[in-house]
Amino acid sequence: MKNIFLSLSTILLLSACSSKLASIPKNALKPTIVTQKTPNDTDDPAIWVNPTNPEGSLIIGTDKQEDTGGLYAYNLKGEIVNKIVPLNRPNNVDVIYGFDYNGKKIDIAITTERKTNKIRIVSLPDFKLIDNGGVEVFVGEAQRDPMGIALYKGNNEEVYVIVGRKEGTTGEYLHQYLLEEKEGKIEAKLVRKFGNYSGKKEIEAIVVDQELGYIYYSDETIGVRKYFADPEKGNEEIAFFGQKDFKRDNEGIAIYKTNATDGYILISDQQANYFNVYKREGEKDNVNEHKIIAKIPTSTIECDGADAINLNFNSTFPKGFLVAMSNGNVFHLYDWQIIQQEIDRQNK
Repeated sequence: MKNIFLSLSTILLLSACSSKLASIPKNALKPTIVTQKTPNDTDDPAIWVNPTNPEGSLIIGTDKQEDTGGLYAYNLKGEIVNKIVPLNRPNNVDVIYGFDYNGKKIDIAITTERKTNKIRIVSLPDFKLIDNGGVEVFVGEAQRDPMGIALYKGNNEEVYVIVGRKEGTTGEYLHQYLLEEKEGKIEAKLVRKFGNYSGKKEIEAIVVDQELGYIYYSDETIGVRKYFADPEKGNEEIAFFGQKDFKRDNEGIAIYKTNATDGYILISDQQANYFNVYKREGEKDNVNEHKIIAKIPTSTIECDGADAINLNFNSTFPKGFLVAMSNGNVFHLYDWQIIQQEIDRQNK
């Protein structure tokens, strides 16, 4: 197993943070890679896979400062290789492949820009803004302030954007948009408002299971809600789980796929510095029943956002990795083999 040691400055930072924030568990897994720091405050990562050269894949991460924030691209060594600055409090980010743009299929990353009430759209891997200044969301709503975001591709290859916000009305907390390019301009057409909300804190972390067609999101301090991603399948909540599994905030969500239908849903237990693990496929008699099967202690401090992938990238990540935000302006990358060993140990 190939690991790196944390620098002295990072160790001191972790020690200082642990007295004010959630302490790192004594048995915490060590990250395989820790990224370079951003200037301000990391929040959420997404993974872009280079289809011809997996080792050239990127981690896309947000630095959520107002006025001087940005979107950063890291290589798999954790080095910053590109950036878009300034952005005005970019919050969460997601990636999708094969968006129709100017007669071509391109890959894109989209981040929410909270202080402008817009989403910002970036072409990949060249890492260029292509949104003509951004696309507004929650237009006409009293409560805007976009935070969470997830992308979904429909049966006809159409691209949808699901956006959450700092506050909202239960039943309409999330808005789903159809993303289209017309004469060089990208537009977002509202197709539905949905999503229950407890009113206790906020909804930030959103993820789409593309193959199974589900949306999961964290209703913080309460639990995890599940809906169909296809707007034609209605707005009924089909699962609400993890309600007693977290110390306080259930935050970042990542899906690790072992095949087209199976795998794991990992959700950060923010104030405990654990990731709670659930079966992606649910139970045999109920695909919408998700029981906790493991609690993974990690070295991330109060993780906001995460992503995971199953792919042989190189000798460092032969089974893919989990990437998780950590306080200290960094992201942690964990070789999936380390995570799997802990899941297996807890399920003997």
